[in-house]
Order: sequence, then C-alpha cells, then structure tokens
Amino acid sequence: MSKINRRRFLTIASAAGAAAAVPGGLALAGTGKTRAESNPYALRSGPLQVPYVPRRAYAEGPYGQVHFRDTGEGIPLVLCHQAPQTSKQFTNVYEPLHRRGIRAIGVDTPGFGESDPAPFVPTVEDWAAAVPAVLDHLGIEKAHVLGHHTGGMVATEVALQFPDRVRKLIINGPLPMSEERRLRFLEGNEEREINFVYADDGSHLQQSFMGRHNMYGEGADPRTITRYTVEKFQGYAPFWTGHHAAFIYDHGSALKKIKQPTLILTNTGDQIYENAKLARELRPDFAYRELAGGGIDIVDQMPEEWADAVAAFLTD
Repeated sequence: MSKINRRRFLTIASAAGAAAAVPGGLALAGTGKTRAESNPYALRSGPLQVPYVPRRAYAEGPYGQVHFRDTGEGIPLVLCHQAPQTSKQFTNVYEPLHRRGIRAIGVDTPGFGESDPAPFVPTVEDWAAAVPAVLDHLGIEKAHVLGHHTGGMVATEVALQFPDRVRKLIINGPLPMSEERRLRFLEGNEEREINFVYADDGSHLQQSFMGRHNMYGEGADPRTITRYTVEKFQGYAPFWTGHHAAFIYDHGSALKKIKQPTLILTNTGDQIYENAKLARELRPDFAYRELAGGGIDIVDQMPEEWADAVAAFLTD
C-alpha cells in the first residue's frame, strides 16, 4: 500500500475513534482487542450496525427442503411472500412483529429463495404443502397464516387444504379478477418473464432493477431495490413460475370457500387495491383494513403501521 493510501486509512480510523469490541468477536490473546482493532489499516467506527436477523432452518417438504426464517417466540404466524421474492421480503417487519409478541415464520415458496423446486411447472395449490411441513418441523399444531400478493393465494390454499392447521388468515392483496384481466396478466407474464432475455452485457440486471424501482414508487432506496432484484434471480426454479401460478389461480372462487376468521389487508397505493375491494364485496363477513398510501412494497414502506394492523387482528 502506498504511503498516501496508508495515511488515508489511518486518518479515517483515527477520526472514527477506538471501536468497542463486537460481542462474540475473537480477541487477540493478551490484548483484549479484536483483530480489526489491532490492525492499523482496518476501518472501524464502533460496533457494526446489522439488521435484525431471524434464525434460518430447513424442513423436509413435498419437493425437498423448505427454507424458512423464524423469530422464535410468541404467537406463531406463517408469512408467505409475493413473487418473485423470498422470505426476505419481510426483512423490515420481522423485528416489529417480534416486538408485538408475534413469532414470525417466513417460508420460502418451493423454487424460490433457498427452498427446493418442484420438478414441474407448479400451481399455487402445489405450494401450499410447504407450510404444514414447516409447522411439523417446529412442532406447531396450529398457526395464523399471512400471505402478500402471490403469497396471499398460497395462504388461501393452506387454509383450504389444511384447515385444521390454520387459526386465522390474513390476505394482504387478494386477487379476484375477470377472465379478461386474467388473460391480460398471462400475456404480460409471457412477454416480460417467460420470454425474458439474459443479456451478455448484464443489462438485464439493470432492466430488472429499474422495473422494480419504478414499481416501488417515490422514495425507493437503491439498496432495497437491489435486494428485490437479487431475490428475483436467486431461486432454483425459473422466476416466471411465480406470477404464472398466481395468474392461473382462481382466487375469487377460493375466497368463497374460506371458513377461518380472515382479514383482507390492503393499502390504497397497491397496484391491486381495486381487487381487494372486490374481495371485500365477495366476502363482506371478512374483517377489512386498508392503509393509506404505499405501493406493492408496503411491508418496507410502512413496516410499523403494517405490523400494527396484523397484530391487532391476531390479538382481537
């Protein structure tokens, strides 16, 4: 390292001040300091700021391993993510839910995140069996189940296929629709996702980033959009299978069969806000809660308000 660069590193380190030892850090014998604290080139400004991270584990599921995140204490609530994301979708609400006495269990849909894929083009109905597999692994007989967008359909199917395992159901963004709109969704999915082009120069990553950035709306944090983009390509199944399964699923018919206490949760800026109002017409007996503003990424845009709405329904 040049003298100039060495001086720059030493200046930054000196300005930052001596760092407190990170809990659990490996101290050098006889010094009481971590390796970073003892290295004059290391950048340090106190303990590293890290997010709340639930424990991760795997259960044996219908198509192999099912990956999940678990906050470990409280009223059990299974979280089913939208497509094409993973259980990291709920990164910013795990801790708020935990503070409200809820044990949040985020499940990677088979083929997404770190869950093994089905060996065929799956439907929403096929994915539902992953949830009781996780509950069995954790020794939980019954739990509340919440799903957002595509995850809301998965949560619906869990309630229908395994009614004895579900206490209350929260559908965040239901999607009943006309056959005309279904065909438009499927045509769009074929054009944008099934026929997606992976460019030699990597420009498809920029395209995906900007697409999600625009969908997020005002105030989009590039770090958050980067996470969404990575999640899209992370799974073991083609990412298009998520929306394909969602758009062929008849959520309107399924809603009519639900018997558990159910909350329709939505927000006025959601792309499918009107569909949530249609779901309310189909099931006026369901509880209904709408948050003002936000978009499709409501859990990141309004995490505390979202967690309040969820906790209020579960503890009522």
